[in-house]
This record gives sequence, structure tokens and C-alpha cells, in this order.
Amino acid sequence: QVQLVESGGGSVQAGGSLRLACAASGRTFSYYSMGWFRRAPGKEREFVAAVSRSGERTYYADSVKGRFTVSRDNAKNTVILQMNSLKPEDTAIYYCAADQNAPGPVIASRLYDYWGQGTRVTVSS
Repeated sequence: QVQLVESGGGSVQAGGSLRLACAASGRTFSYYSMGWFRRAPGKEREFVAAVSRSGERTYYADSVKGRFTVSRDNAKNTVILQMNSLKPEDTAIYYCAADQNAPGPVIASRLYDYWGQGTRVTVSS
């Protein structure tokens, strides 16, 4: 089992940047492929980015490709989502998730086993 805690959310103007972090505790972090999802007000949760267990492979939603970068540091039990060129439509609660079954990257939210509590990101125009 793993516990996940997100941090780094906040308010920023369009064009700005934020760096989200997800700290994991519990079972060995490198056993899990990791993902980031978001839920905007009034919308369904959607996939944002994912990274494989080793960190060598990543995958992004088309809406964030070229602006967001996902990475992980297995020695520090942390996964990072660097968000640049933020847009108002990026406003959402962002969640990190861990999948213990696949090497990743994993896109489908139903395949993830553990979730953090979320961190809020607000982008103003």
C-alpha cells in the first residue's frame, strides 16, 4: 500500500507556471507507475500525464502536450508535474495516482489503485 500527498497548487495568471509534487510513502515507490489526473468544475475527471515505473516513458493528454512535463525521482519517492504556459482551462483539482500492476505509463483512471487528496490549481485570464 502507498499513501500519496500532492502539493504545489495555487493561483496563477495565464501564461504562468506551477510545479506540482506528489510525495509517496509506504511500499517501495519504484513498484508503481504514476499518473496525474484533474477534475475541472462541473466536469469529469480526466487524464493529464503518466510516467512509467522507471521514469523512462511518459505519456500526455493532447491538451497539455508541449506545456506539461511529468517526471519522477524514485530515490526521493516523488513525482513531479511541471506546468508551463498555463491556461484558464487548466483550472482544476489535480490528483496523483499510483498503479501497482503495470509498468506504465497508464492512462485509464480505473486501473489506478491509490489516489491522493488533490491540490487545487486556478489559472486566471
